[in-house]
Amino acid sequence: MRKPLQFIAIGECMLEVQANGFGPCVLSYGGDTFNTSVYLRRCASSKAIEVSYATGLGVDPLSQQLKKAWTALGLNLNAIQSIDGKLPGMYLIETDDHGERSFHFWRESSAARAYFQAPETDLEKNALNYDCIYFSGISLAILDDASRKRLFSMLQKVRALGCRVVFDNNFRPKLWPSLQVAQQVYLEALNVCHTAMLTLDDHQAVFGHVNLDDALRHAQALEVPELVIKRGADSTLVRETPDAPWQSIATERVERVIDTTAAGDSFAAGFLSRRLIGESALLSAEFGNKVAARVIQHRGALIPLEAIQDLISPPVY
Repeated sequence: MRKPLQFIAIGECMLEVQANGFGPCVLSYGGDTFNTSVYLRRCASSKAIEVSYATGLGVDPLSQQLKKAWTALGLNLNAIQSIDGKLPGMYLIETDDHGERSFHFWRESSAARAYFQAPETDLEKNALNYDCIYFSGISLAILDDASRKRLFSMLQKVRALGCRVVFDNNFRPKLWPSLQVAQQVYLEALNVCHTAMLTLDDHQAVFGHVNLDDALRHAQALEVPELVIKRGADSTLVRETPDAPWQSIATERVERVIDTTAAGDSFAAGFLSRRLIGESALLSAEFGNKVAARVIQHRGALIPLEAIQDLISPPVY
């Protein structure tokens, strides 16, 4: 029997406070690459793909509760670094009447920022065992220069040996000291990845493109084997190889958008759940759009499993 493909995502999962002004609130957790990991675990058979998550946590009670919750979600946590004196980051999320969200962060001393400060992480020790490594612009933004260099060095090595390195360009300007630094780091990330998932708005914000044509010309010139461009409600664009034409995949229409949190994260999970097992990029993007359409009709980063159960075959945990 074939062993499951080994997938690992790198990033930060923060405590999430859902509230609009003072009053009752809901405490949960989420983070872009973490959300993708959970949705991938839901969308892919555990016999086909084993999903791991790499981040830093503290040794405090909340960190331990998070680990228990993540294990219950079916994630492999062998690459977690437990860092004494650090705590999970936290963010407050507010949504307007159209489902658009705004964030307020408390993450300056989060354990995830210190992940690569260990002499050698479990991720680096076992990097050659992974078939796919996934990271994002936020994964990069929370790391210092030395940590990013270690990460890029590892990614270059594993990609050269056949690992599919996937970069999602999630961009949060407030996390970067300057736009110039962000541009430089993003170009390094695009240079080491096999698959780039580019949210169009973020790509334009990082590189200053004023329209889709400029963004597409820039993306086309990148030496990235596979490109996926997400455009919100507009069709998703996919280019499977540098010489292939762009393909346009319609998004799923919904009656009402409740919350766009994790729309891109869940799309990435749906896409990878199919792409990693050999489906075409076109069919993988179609499934990713279906998953994202369900997610935006519910509040919060991680919606109830039952809300997407009919899309999943077979159930995964």
